[in-house]
Order: sequence, then C-alpha cells, then structure tokens
Amino acid sequence: MARSKIKNTPTEAELSLLSILWSIGPATVRDIHEAVSTKQTTGYTTVLKILQIMHEKALVTRDETNRAHVYTPANSQTHTQSTLLKDLASKAFGGSTSNLVMQAINESTSQQEINDIRQLLNKIEQEK
Repeated sequence: MARSKIKNTPTEAELSLLSILWSIGPATVRDIHEAVSTKQTTGYTTVLKILQIMHEKALVTRDETNRAHVYTPANSQTHTQSTLLKDLASKAFGGSTSNLVMQAINESTSQQEINDIRQLLNKIEQEK
C-alpha cells in the first residue's frame, strides 16, 4: 500500500499502545514495552515497529531530541474514540447513532450503566 494511502485509523495493536500512552503520558519505546509486557508477551522490536508505523500514520508524534525517542499520542483518547464510533456508525449502522446505541444497550447492560446513560441524556437535553 502506498504511504499516501495509509489510513490513520488505529488497529487493535495500535489502540493497545495508544491506551498505554494515554495512561502514562509521553514515553520511550522501553517504557511502552514494559507496560505492554505486564499484559502480554510482545517483543521490544515489535513495539518499536508498531510505533514507527503509528508515527507514519500520524497517530503519535515522536520527539527525537534525545537518543531514546519519546512518543506522544497525536490525539486525545476522547477524540480517537469519537472518530472510531463515527466510523463504526457510518459503516455498520448506515450513519445512525441511535441504531448503534440501541444495539450496544441490551439486557447485559447493568443498572448503573443505565442510570449513567439516563443522566447523560438528561444533561444533553438540558443543554439544548
């Protein structure tokens, strides 16, 4: 695939590394590898390669000032999640946010989650 055609939608592995960066903040490959290693077996060079690809896709920025490069997410967690949800709604639900939400809310949704959703909907209604 040509570099100009690379989508900047993160893969599952890239989201895993972004989650770490959102949690710990700017970090070196070594820091990120150590965090990943607590959950799964992944080689240092694998983490490095994924971060390099993420940099090419503009998912992360890279500070090359020091010998150990420091990676930072290019976008906030909220922005990335919002973009992924809009993409999912467009692709799988014909652009309908309500169809996406109705599919996501089912009998396994806890009472606390229902209460949280109700509070969010009330807040949105009050702001309009």
